[in-house]
Amino acid sequence: MSTKSPYILVVDDEPDIRQLVSEILEDEGYQVEMAENATAAKLAKKQCEPQLILLDIWMPDTDGITLLKEWEAESNPLCPVIMMSGHGSVESAVEATRLGAYDFLEKPLSLAKLLLTVERALETSQLQQENAGLKYQLMLDVAPVGKSAVIERTKDQLKRLSQHNAKVLLLGEAGVGKELFAHYLHNNTSRREGPFIDVTVGSISPENSAVEFFGKEKDGKIYQGLLEQAQGGTLFLGEIAGMDLETQARLLSALESRSFLRVGGSDPVRVDIRVIASTREILQEEVNAQRFRQDLYYLLNEVSIEIAPLREHGEDVPALLNFYIDHFIHVEKLPFRKFSIAAQNYLRNYTWPGNVRELRNLVQRLMILGAGDDIELDETKKALGSNIEKPLLNVSIPEFFNFSLKEAREHFEKSYLEYHFEKTGSSVAKLAVAVGMERTHLYRKLHALKIKL
Repeated sequence: MSTKSPYILVVDDEPDIRQLVSEILEDEGYQVEMAENATAAKLAKKQCEPQLILLDIWMPDTDGITLLKEWEAESNPLCPVIMMSGHGSVESAVEATRLGAYDFLEKPLSLAKLLLTVERALETSQLQQENAGLKYQLMLDVAPVGKSAVIERTKDQLKRLSQHNAKVLLLGEAGVGKELFAHYLHNNTSRREGPFIDVTVGSISPENSAVEFFGKEKDGKIYQGLLEQAQGGTLFLGEIAGMDLETQARLLSALESRSFLRVGGSDPVRVDIRVIASTREILQEEVNAQRFRQDLYYLLNEVSIEIAPLREHGEDVPALLNFYIDHFIHVEKLPFRKFSIAAQNYLRNYTWPGNVRELRNLVQRLMILGAGDDIELDETKKALGSNIEKPLLNVSIPEFFNFSLKEAREHFEKSYLEYHFEKTGSSVAKLAVAVGMERTHLYRKLHALKIKL
């Protein structure tokens, strides 16, 4: 145990249980704060900032499920929450875990299980924090990989832009790594110590976008939106063409005046940020189709930089392969494998329709599913799908046929939408037309199925 032991908040309306659990945890070396109801729990959470919360479901003022929802809605990541109930049910356990609870314990509590669950929850939380820190540090340190003239020219342009505060629009196909180039620009500016807030615009539904970008005020509480979170740093707006027109108008006003109002607020919030946007769409065509505001387009397009597709700098493929092999070995602890010279030569001349993202996924797939140190040409071709012939007869039953109807439907919908998403060049607007679905409902569906935009 570290010199400063974790703080645990125990929330239960039964004094005997509250006291017993607290004494047991204190005997194990934890620091403990107690609360008898939801009101006291809210105050205690703010004061002691616990690393873990034991939360009773049934309480006299506000039930634990409602309180968990409220805490999950707050801007800061929530520490692990273990739910407790003397009237346990499958429905309560499912609802609690769906909302983000780490686990669910039934009363009367098994003290051995309680201590084991607490220990595991704290270990998981610590590991997640370490991984998040490692990934963030890797992102800070990594420059775009490659020594080709194309990559060197782009990095040089971004370094020169880093000396100025001009808004930058990064252009390029899906998967070329526009976010990485944006981060590279940020890391070379005087704002490098400030936050880099990255948002894929299309992942935010239109009805939630105002709150997500500008925050809200309600009942004396403040939720900071993306603009405020980026204060003093950089806001990266990925795939800006996916922003709805109402939010475009508010963003234009905020960037021009360098201030905005939170939803439900009356006092202007001053903001000092650098904005970098990206798009795979031709924005002028979006403007002509009246899907994107012309004035916002001109505002964001002070300087535009084209990020080349991977097929235009195939000489960088071997370096990218080695980079992602090292990445998966050190970050995801995958066993070492390397591409043969024949495989590398083949991949140098491959067209890479999915660009660097496709290459990264290929490396990961081969390192997880393959065997042996060497990745040969045949295995590489097969992983790309170029040697796979699907027989028309004796087709095996798909795995998802063994799922429940709900799970099978979700599996099919996810595969179906991912197929058409890739086929339409990863454009949400084109996907909506292809599948015959209204864009607002499509955003919700993509988010629910965890399809990365």
